[in-house]
Amino acid sequence: MKEEIKAIGLVSGGLDSALAVAVVKRQGIAVLGLHVSIGYSSAFMQREIAGERPDDIAAAESARMSAALGVPVRILDCADEYFSVLLNPRHGYGANVNPCIDCHLFMIRKAKEIMEGEGARFVFTGEVLGQRPMSQNYKALELIDRECGLAGLLVRPLSARLLPETLAEKHGWIAREGLLDIQGRTRRRQMELASELGVSGYAAPAGGCMLTDENYAHKLKDWMAYRGAAALTHEETLLFAVGRHFRLSPSVTLVVGRREAENLYLERAWSGEWLASPLDVPGPTVLVRGEPSEDDLRAAASFVVRYSDAKETPSARVAAQKGGRELIFDAAPATEETIDRSRI
Repeated sequence: MKEEIKAIGLVSGGLDSALAVAVVKRQGIAVLGLHVSIGYSSAFMQREIAGERPDDIAAAESARMSAALGVPVRILDCADEYFSVLLNPRHGYGANVNPCIDCHLFMIRKAKEIMEGEGARFVFTGEVLGQRPMSQNYKALELIDRECGLAGLLVRPLSARLLPETLAEKHGWIAREGLLDIQGRTRRRQMELASELGVSGYAAPAGGCMLTDENYAHKLKDWMAYRGAAALTHEETLLFAVGRHFRLSPSVTLVVGRREAENLYLERAWSGEWLASPLDVPGPTVLVRGEPSEDDLRAAASFVVRYSDAKETPSARVAAQKGGRELIFDAAPATEETIDRSRI
């Protein structure tokens, strides 16, 4: 009887990793999918902001990915552990606050641990040579191979025939002739392959990584400049994905909810802080961070009015509350000059 070969596939939920799974599966290899959750998936964040529990999100995504890929998928929550990678990446950041090379290394090392625990022979990814400027050029892939600790047991099925032969291929665990030679940023080959292999049900990779988002990066960099790494928590990083952010002073910031789900999140998750909202018209909930003075709260009230249905009126009443304390302000809407000057 032929020995069953087992492999660990790093999956994002996107097309490339789905294709990599299909290419490996068609060689008769048993695949366990692994999604390493680092805490910055746009889709995961928006679901958490909407009030879903992280454990429930992970269970639902595991079931969805398993059904779409036709293999069991395990989701590994590494958000807390990933903080040190985010704050001190050995290989630097991309265009924003995305430490892509260090991130790939982190995920592959996690996959190595699962590989060893499951008795699998190798790890594979959906990486495509030349697709990502920072982490998927030839030199970056070589660097990842050297530093990931897998010693030739990392396979990239979509571009393998353009890369050096791996030990997994040399040992005959996976056949090189069944692997591909895709490269570059165009998606035409992948779309054709998806049709050929019957791959469907994929989406953007876990909704995209917020660390590559310019606006999110501005908020994180502002926090680091004024507060430093020690104060960063999961809840803080989630807050950077919510609303419009403004800085009133070195110690006071505002977060203005943009829609009902964000207003409800601010009221639920930040109920111990100052929260301001209009009394007589529909409008946003505004979170006031730091130790605001009464003048700071009055300024926050002007932002509430500016983003409420009273923005065209001379003034409107705003309530600011914290604990059992409440202050009522009759505030004029903040000027465009103030908005632009304060925006993070």
